[in-house]
Amino acid sequence: MKDGKNVFYWIKYVALIIIIIAIWEIASISGALPAYMLPSPHAIVLLSIKKIATGELLVNVLVSIRRVFLGFLIAALVAIVFGIFISVSKNFEIFTSLLLQILKPIPPIAWIPIAIIWLGIGEQSKIFIIFIGAFFPILTNVIDGISQIDKRFFEVSQTFEISRRKLITNVMIPAALPQVMTGLKIGLGNAWICVVAAEMIAATSGIGYMLMDGRSLSMPGQVVLSMIIVGIIGKVMEDILRSIQKKLIKY
Repeated sequence: MKDGKNVFYWIKYVALIIIIIAIWEIASISGALPAYMLPSPHAIVLLSIKKIATGELLVNVLVSIRRVFLGFLIAALVAIVFGIFISVSKNFEIFTSLLLQILKPIPPIAWIPIAIIWLGIGEQSKIFIIFIGAFFPILTNVIDGISQIDKRFFEVSQTFEISRRKLITNVMIPAALPQVMTGLKIGLGNAWICVVAAEMIAATSGIGYMLMDGRSLSMPGQVVLSMIIVGIIGKVMEDILRSIQKKLIKY
């Protein structure tokens, strides 16, 4: 019975995608949707097979994932440490609040020109943009998560004279972990968006470069394939973090 429910769930889960692909394919075959505007699904599948066979697709995907991993990891470490410092020190919070309030509303894509001026078109500028995109969502959620911890935990820690280090590692981080994980998921999503945007403007490799290369060569199939890959990898990344979250936060 349970297996039947699982099968029914997966049918409903993929039904809309299958319907869209079927309509898309029929419209392409009938000529209602010209290939120069939007290639058919089977044409995109053939193109993906060709790109996989030449190794081009794998190289571009791995380049983008590596950039995201580096930028996201740096952003996560800095944001978590920064968020803890802001949460435990009122003076540090006041000292940094104005600067953070000014920088936070600036969209990551707006940093691309200055990143290129400062760091060139190499890896550093792309990792910097990814860092900016991931940093603020993680920082915000770390601060919010710690601020929602029951004040009685801090009172008890003071009563038993628990060191600040133990308070952070044994109380603050575990209690704020659900909110921190939410910030990490949002930050990772932003990081993936940012790397694609950065690669579209200044890159010679990566999924964003592949997308813009398809546009410049008037190859809509490559553009659509790149977009689909961006969406699939973004979903896989989110699923991985969600799985980690379930294992870490069993309570």
